[in-house]
Formats: sequence, structure tokens, C-alpha cells
Amino acid sequence: MLKTSEILDEKDKRLRLVSEEVTFPLAKEDKDLINKMIKYLHDSQIEKLAKKYDLRPGMGMAAIQLGVAKRYLTIVHEIGEEEFDTYVICNPKIVSNSEEKIYVDMGEGCLSINRDVEGIVPRYARVTVEGYDTEGNKIRIRAREELAIAFQHEIDHLNGILFIDHIDKKNPYKDQDKYRAI
Repeated sequence: MLKTSEILDEKDKRLRLVSEEVTFPLAKEDKDLINKMIKYLHDSQIEKLAKKYDLRPGMGMAAIQLGVAKRYLTIVHEIGEEEFDTYVICNPKIVSNSEEKIYVDMGEGCLSINRDVEGIVPRYARVTVEGYDTEGNKIRIRAREELAIAFQHEIDHLNGILFIDHIDKKNPYKDQDKYRAI
């Protein structure tokens, strides 16, 4: 079972690495890590399990957050009460996006950033992501709103970018009126 303490903190320089593309077939240790990531994200969003195992809630995780500089990520998106859609994508690329930009009204969060951060992170309202499943089959995912933000956030991790990098240091709410809050 993955522990919150195994997730790299923002002070860890490895989070700034650009992750390498994976090749197929995926190594057993990569598949095992993906399964641990999914379990953590799933359990962290169920209050009684999060309390029991002392998990910080999260819906997405990139391999680099566990010190593995490989281009894969997982997202466990709650679509109903304890009901989830799970996404795993290797070598993901955003191939198209909407003109419209949105931001998380309560502020974006990250399992690697253990503090409150003021400000907005402009993100595309809709994205299409292409990549591969764990077997090497090409996949395409169209995401909107919260799910689109999660994909952009996790792909940023694979490029060594943290959400705080998108916040204007001098004016954290700069251009807020140009974007839609969700």
C-alpha cells in the first residue's frame, strides 16, 4: 500500500525532471506502481479509508511524484458517491484544446504541495489527450471541466512543471475575470 509519505514534496528536485517516454511492454514494476497509484487515489477519495490509512485526498498522480521519471499517469475521477472512472495513460500528449479557459474556484491542489496556495491556474476547459494504455494500444480521451484540469495538471508533472508555476507571483488572481470558475 502506497503511503502519503512516499509522495515527493515540492522541495524535492526530482519533481522538476522531464520524464522519459516509456516503451512497451511495460515493465512489471511499472504496472505494479500504476496499480498502487490507482489504489491510493481511489482510497484517498473515500473518507473512511482516507482517515483509516492517513491518505491526503487526490484524483491524479504522475509517476514522477513517486520518484519515477517515466511518462505515465493515473486519474481516478469520482463520478458519483464512491463511484469512479479510472484513467491510465502512457506517453500522453494534449492534441487539441478549447479556446475557453477555466480555473478551480477553491484553488488547485497537489499531493506534492503540502500547503495552501493562493491564486488561480488558468486551464483549458476541454482537452483531447492521446497516448497509450498499459498494453501499448493507442488511446484517445476527451475530457471536460474538472477532468480536463486533472489531465493538464498531471501532464505538467511529466514536464517538470508544478501548478504553482502558473500562478502570477505579483498578482495571484490576475485576469480572473477572463476565465470561468468551476
